[in-house]
Amino acid sequence: MSNGTAVMGKMNSKKVHIRCRRCGHHAYHIREKRCAHCGFPAPRLRSYKWAKAK
Repeated sequence: MSNGTAVMGKMNSKKVHIRCRRCGHHAYHIREKRCAHCGFPAPRLRSYKWAKAK
């Protein structure tokens, strides 16, 4: 038996992210139902102080 490498190699065939309706970035996670860029469908935009440009 193998260590699972053959099976794990086939895990990149499905789409994980699609284009977001709100921000337009290719960051909407299909299974998680949340945009990694803007936080959609949360009412407020996703923003963190550590991510602000200085």
